Amino acid sequence: MSEKLVNAVLGVFGGLTSIAYGKEILVFIISLMPILELRGGLIAAALLGLDPVPSYIISIIGNVLPVPFILLLITKILDWMKNSKIKFFNKIANWLNEKVEKHKGQIEKFGYLGVVLFVGIPLPGTGAWTGSLIASVLNMDRKKTFLAVLVGLFMASVIMMLLSFGIIAKVV
Repeated sequence: MSEKLVNAVLGVFGGLTSIAYGKEILVFIISLMPILELRGGLIAAALLGLDPVPSYIISIIGNVLPVPFILLLITKILDWMKNSKIKFFNKIANWLNEKVEKHKGQIEKFGYLGVVLFVGIPLPGTGAWTGSLIASVLNMDRKKTFLAVLVGLFMASVIMMLLSFGIIAKVV
């Protein structure tokens, strides 16, 4: 699933690959995106034939950059979207709320360790965006959550480096 989505994004933004550092910029953009995040960035880097170490750093920076903003602003944004007269925003808020409800038990049960594991085990629907969203809705301490997300990101990055540059790179 992730590889197909990454390939679709690479197709849309593929023009970037023709400029200096375009491939790296593309990996950074993919790592910023919800759903794809670090996992997608590292898969893209492997598919683009980039060096693993810079790709690792770029993906982590790209994935961690939105986290403080999510932790600080997401509950306010969700409240605004829920109360908006624009139905599209209501639908997005409801969808995000359903996502929180689906996964919040895992984090509630284990606290900050739950955040680490939720972010750190690279499965569909998990990651820094969702982990930060759930922690924010649960009113968890922002500083501790940020640290837990960082630890989880480093866990996920090691797993994804092995998969992306080990398995995927050998197939391509």
